[in-house]
Amino acid sequence: MTLIKSISGIRGTIGGAPGEGLSPSDLVKFTAAYATFIKEKNPGKKCKIVLGRDARISGRMVGHVVKGTLLGMGVDVIDIKMATTPTVEIAVPGEHAQGGIILTASHNPKQWNALKLLNEKGEFLSAAEGNKILEIAASDAFTFSGVDDLGKLTKKPNYEDIHIKKILELELVKPDMIKQAGFKIAIDCVNSVGGTVIPKLLKALGVKDIIELYCTPDGQFPHNPEPLPEHLTEISKLVKESKADAGFVVDPDVDRLAIINEDGSMFGEEYTLVAVSEYILNNKKGNTVSNLSSSRALRVVTEKAGGKYEAAAVGEVNVVEKMKETNAVIGGEGNGGVIYPELHYGRDALVGIALFLTYLAERKIKCSELRKSLPDYYISKNKIELNAGIDVDKILAGIQKKYQNEKITTIDGVKIDFDNEWVHLRKSNTEPIIRIYSESFDKVTADKLANQIMEDIRSMV
Repeated sequence: MTLIKSISGIRGTIGGAPGEGLSPSDLVKFTAAYATFIKEKNPGKKCKIVLGRDARISGRMVGHVVKGTLLGMGVDVIDIKMATTPTVEIAVPGEHAQGGIILTASHNPKQWNALKLLNEKGEFLSAAEGNKILEIAASDAFTFSGVDDLGKLTKKPNYEDIHIKKILELELVKPDMIKQAGFKIAIDCVNSVGGTVIPKLLKALGVKDIIELYCTPDGQFPHNPEPLPEHLTEISKLVKESKADAGFVVDPDVDRLAIINEDGSMFGEEYTLVAVSEYILNNKKGNTVSNLSSSRALRVVTEKAGGKYEAAAVGEVNVVEKMKETNAVIGGEGNGGVIYPELHYGRDALVGIALFLTYLAERKIKCSELRKSLPDYYISKNKIELNAGIDVDKILAGIQKKYQNEKITTIDGVKIDFDNEWVHLRKSNTEPIIRIYSESFDKVTADKLANQIMEDIRSMV
């Protein structure tokens, strides 16, 4: 059993003794710590927290425990039931709440669940805020309310209707154009909440011909729920055989979007953000942001449109911070995460679908042709395992020194930018591992660059 406590939330496998998995007692402790943190930020105020969950098997049980704990802490709860992560993010400011909790382990297998914690803006907490909650939990520094001060429960299901309405109201989302295109779309929603929301969104956008694969929200994931090419063979075959115009795949909490071309090939998760960004930049000049391990293609399309690209440390909260700092018009991560500030500061597969379909309808070309029109890069993802006791920081410093004549970025590990390619080294916080991401114009050269860096590391060891 596994329990992982980090600034981004509390993640664990269901079952086991307290402290070993995500047990009910652990849920109580960390929920109470979060409620204490929220109350301390809002002294004298009756606090309100939005609660939503994905379709995981454990979601109902976890939800009951978290809900009861919040009420016991004297916090009012707005339960929006089964909802996507971006829907909860929109609901927090929409309900004038002081925070939000999403019960989802994102792309992790079904035995996992987690508490994702939000601030009053519906955005993920900062590192300092996350650490504060862990400190409160570690010291049991929370007090439950008396009977006269318990929180009140309000149920608001179907909040996705508000989410979809907000998407349809965006200036650059054009349902009439999408309807006129007459798209046939196949979807794989991995039997989670997307199975309810994505068909509803597509119909609202004017898509009448929808082929549904794994859209029963029962938490029984039919394949690994992370939307990577090796897990998408069925939807790929379905798109090609049904002669669909495109396929959309989301993870269990619907903040990542993978796209399948009409011929069954992968659009590429790195290129979800690139394609949507090109559409936005064609209509609104501005800046963009992605994390250090995302494709250089975003920088190319941004600079071509007259904007400025900036890279942030890996992690959604870091990307959002950099987006605000640079007043970016679009941003996200190369895992299929689109962040469109006109709607909200969070990765959102729903708005990604709406913007992508508008662009595809506007261009009047096939999905594969749109992909071929974008700058072409390939990312190689590797890792090197080291013996326990190895000073990983010393190795990273050695790599930095060896390539000191290149452009070096050290806000998150070590990234080396060459003229036409890059390599990014990140150390694991829990194991003696260095993850190595490299990008070049094709697989051969990207792999060659990664191997070169791994040889450098071995020589230092």
